[in-house]
Amino acid sequence: MRNAEATRERILEAAMAEFSAYGIAGARVDRIAKNAGCNKNMIYIYFENKETLFTTILQKHLARVYEELTFTPDDLAGYAARVFDFTMKQPDLMRLMAWFSLEQKADSPAVRVAVHDAKVAALLKAQSAGQVGTTFPPGFLLTAIMTLATAWTPANPFGPSLDPDAAKDPATLRNAIAEAVRLIAQGNEETRS
Repeated sequence: MRNAEATRERILEAAMAEFSAYGIAGARVDRIAKNAGCNKNMIYIYFENKETLFTTILQKHLARVYEELTFTPDDLAGYAARVFDFTMKQPDLMRLMAWFSLEQKADSPAVRVAVHDAKVAALLKAQSAGQVGTTFPPGFLLTAIMTLATAWTPANPFGPSLDPDAAKDPATLRNAIAEAVRLIAQGNEETRS
């Protein structure tokens, strides 16, 4: 049993590298098997097909993200800073997410949709309690936060290529992102008072 689990983990590790580099369409099961040190048939036994393997990897890593990054609607700037730190250290995951978005081979995993909906609901509740400004709808606000927090990851077409010097000082960049999120989250509320 231990050997089977070890083989499965080697497949997942090799597949993560393959999919993050080539996407679903460009990934090759032969390369995954070779890099995992197993027979190609083992991949089909464990995962049925390449798309299921991709979805398994995506769900595994998203579950880790949701576990490690607690959403804090009462501290959106802090949340954005934590997302920034996490994603800058996870270039393979960010490329995997980019490939998922580009190829749209499958529906978004149910857990991703559920977590997103819970965050939007928490933002709406925070807005109703006066903790977060109401200038922007919660869905837009969440998208803006995630976009800012991940703008300088290697998979983003803007931050790294248009402003590469910013990433040379990650602490300053992190603080700028947190401040931008703080201002967006407060909205026009402060200026109206």
